[in-house]
Amino acid sequence: MRNAFHARGAALRFPLLAFAALAVTAATASGQQSTPTALLPAYDIVSIHPNNSFSGSTRISTNPGILTFTNVTLKQMLSYAYGIREGLIDGIPGWAESAHFDVMAKVVDPDMAALKAMNREQRSAMFIPVLADRFSAKVHTTTKILPVYDLVLLKDGPKFEQYVPPAGEDPAKGPNLGAGNINIRNFDMVATGVPMASLAETLSRQVDKTVIDKTGLPGKYDLELKFTPDNARMNGAPVEATDAAPNIYTALQEQLGLKLVASKGPVVTLIVDQLKMPTEN
Repeated sequence: MRNAFHARGAALRFPLLAFAALAVTAATASGQQSTPTALLPAYDIVSIHPNNSFSGSTRISTNPGILTFTNVTLKQMLSYAYGIREGLIDGIPGWAESAHFDVMAKVVDPDMAALKAMNREQRSAMFIPVLADRFSAKVHTTTKILPVYDLVLLKDGPKFEQYVPPAGEDPAKGPNLGAGNINIRNFDMVATGVPMASLAETLSRQVDKTVIDKTGLPGKYDLELKFTPDNARMNGAPVEATDAAPNIYTALQEQLGLKLVASKGPVVTLIVDQLKMPTEN
């Protein structure tokens, strides 16, 4: 039987003002500017189990008030919570990249309307106190000049349409559910009502290098991109490239009229000062 680590109730409740500060920290780490207008809720129940399956498959599932990680490393949890790519996290001990965990975090009696209104950055930041409480995580950010890609517009671009709000949508209340999202399934990227900065952030994770929006396009857009990543893998197994799915660099040019241009620029990195294995309760 594998060991289990649990924390319940007051053990995972944090001062509300601290949550506001943590939200600012997460925004800084992701390179996005954000001023929290509401305090983030706390996870009331958290369970952490070591995963010794040695499976190559990992999963992160998010629902309002419930977060589950399956077979993830602590480095992947840090990446999720702070909105920063794994390659930009330094100071990680070896076990934080090799040990795998299953995690379930839940808000008891949640305010569903408030949770659904939160953006991705805020939902991710809710997990920061869990990392501090259960893994004794202490981190800070710094800025380095590193290789980046500039996302630029080709002469024949853009090859996608500006987002048109559906009838009845109130711009003052933001886009309807479904807009503002980028989904990737089987290497098919579909975006609805997203700014170019969001596309650049998503591309950063695909090419493992910071992408900076230099398109000059100010609006929100609908777009679709079919591509095969370099050394593509799905569920731990190699995936064969097909003629219909070029690499992401070619796909951007041919399908969207965009291009990634190598450059250098300031990149926020996350420095780990302390991590500890979770203690058994």
